[in-house]
Amino acid sequence: MASDLMSIAQSGARVARGALEVTAQNIANAATEGYVRRSLQVEEVSAAGGPGKQNDISLSGARISGIQRNADLFRQTEARRTAGEAARGSAELAGLENIEAAIEQSRAFDLVVEFEASLLALTGNPTDPSLRAATMAAARNMASGLNIASDSLDAVGVGLRFEAGVAQDEVNVLTTELARVNIRMARSGEGSSDRATLLDQRDSLLERLSGKLDISTTYNSAGMVEVRLGGSTGPVMVSGGNVSALASTEQPDGTLAYTLGGAAATVAGGLIGGKGQVLTALVDRKAELNAIATGIMSTVNTAQTNGTALDGTAGVAMFSGTGAGDMTMVLASGTKIATAPAGSPANSSDASNLTALRDAFTNNGHAQLMSELIFVASADVAGKKITSEALNSIASAARIALDQQSGVDLDQEAANLVRFQQAFQASGRAMQIAGDLFDTLLGLR
Repeated sequence: MASDLMSIAQSGARVARGALEVTAQNIANAATEGYVRRSLQVEEVSAAGGPGKQNDISLSGARISGIQRNADLFRQTEARRTAGEAARGSAELAGLENIEAAIEQSRAFDLVVEFEASLLALTGNPTDPSLRAATMAAARNMASGLNIASDSLDAVGVGLRFEAGVAQDEVNVLTTELARVNIRMARSGEGSSDRATLLDQRDSLLERLSGKLDISTTYNSAGMVEVRLGGSTGPVMVSGGNVSALASTEQPDGTLAYTLGGAAATVAGGLIGGKGQVLTALVDRKAELNAIATGIMSTVNTAQTNGTALDGTAGVAMFSGTGAGDMTMVLASGTKIATAPAGSPANSSDASNLTALRDAFTNNGHAQLMSELIFVASADVAGKKITSEALNSIASAARIALDQQSGVDLDQEAANLVRFQQAFQASGRAMQIAGDLFDTLLGLR
């Protein structure tokens, strides 16, 4: 015979033992992040018939043909894509919240309103030293508040660029590791345990990478991955064992420009893309704040130079600076506030120039513009919060679907332990019976 009961039973025992080992590995790694459930690929062993029966097929048991990962490339790709979008949304939300806090906590709006109120109070008695001192203090506080707002926004930008730089460094580490996995993948055997472990490492690295930026992937028959930045036609980040490094340069406005392998590249997704979006929004908020500060200085200084101070001298500028960051109150004392029109004598109680300043301040809407700046920052946060929650929900659903498909079900694995143990015992029993039959045959006379 081409096969016998003993060899069939032995092959069954080997398969059952291998299945038990794989099941035990699944159970041991049930909580391991990135682990994909394994199962054995088993096929029948057949042999040609004996002499005169060459066309016959004799079944000779079973053998392990490989280890299969219960992976679904579509679900993996979808989980990576949605996780990257969620990371981008979360990064944008956190950055916009920092911008909102920087503007609100500076109390710039309140201080602008207080300065306007001090002008109104001074109109009632323009020669009162205490009212003039209060106006000076309000002007100084307003300039300080705008300085703080500007410095706080600058600090937000520094933090964003630092976090983007950390993520950029991590991207280069991940792509280097992916290239190493590709090289090892080419050397691993098809269906081997080593190949399954490398595939887990590959997928884990890709998941982490997609959280940093937007990528697209393609695979060859050996499981090696090619990674491109952005869409399928984007620049190559990883191909085989080759890697293109991601680098960035800070632009004059504080935003970041990226290169990949020395060529200009755009990063739109993931954490890095989110940080880039916030940096762009930060440029806009900073420009609006500077415009408000410049407008206030122009309005006040114009009115000052058109009037006469309390001591009878010509009015001079109250503020100096080019924006919110360097706005400074330079008026020497309260007596230099030009409340009277040009040509008025010293100690004049004519407040018409001060009235003109108040009217110009109100008509130019400096307080309203400051309020609108805060509103825009808050609206950005509110809108992004809704978007981020939706993206997180979608990413969570995609992750659950992937885990249900590729994760380890302990109940199923427990049932497999019993089933494969029984199969092993049955194969052992078959070998025992084959031995008993052989001994019986030898004992025949």
